[in-house]
Amino acid sequence: MFLKPYARSLAIAASLAVLAGCSSTGGTQDGSAAGTGTGGTMGGTGIGTGTAGSGQVSGSGYGTDGAGQMADGRIPEVRTIYFNYDSDAIRPEFESVVNAHAQYLSSNPNASVVLQGHTDERGTREYNLALGERRAGSVERYLRLQGVNPSQMEVVSYGEERPAARGSNEDAFAQNRRVVFAY
Repeated sequence: MFLKPYARSLAIAASLAVLAGCSSTGGTQDGSAAGTGTGGTMGGTGIGTGTAGSGQVSGSGYGTDGAGQMADGRIPEVRTIYFNYDSDAIRPEFESVVNAHAQYLSSNPNASVVLQGHTDERGTREYNLALGERRAGSVERYLRLQGVNPSQMEVVSYGEERPAARGSNEDAFAQNRRVVFAY
């Protein structure tokens, strides 16, 4: 009698552990090289939740003034940010990219953007669609906090359906854990 509730709790805990392990990761949409590493719990940004996985860093790749905005008011060239495994937290190295988009959108009230959330192939289709939506929603919340009008943004999740890189290794997974700014 006493074992039945414990067995049910153990089964639920095991299911949640498996689900947490089946998540998505990201890299660059254009296939640029990125180093990977390991990490602990993500923190300090106040945006999203999750765990760190990839130590990937993206180069700036665009000419900017000090704030990360294109000097001539064009859409920022870097339009993809990447996420750690099973996380929707914006990584600190990509905050300048998101800030550049926030500045562009605030300066151009007629402009609009679709925030496309993506995941890698690990996890169920439903889980990955939800994770992609959480990632895009995390970017949307950050942009709103920077003063962007919510009517300028739309959130779409593609989950694992539109991979940037094919393959079942960490490099491919890292390139697929992303949010794309589609103008």
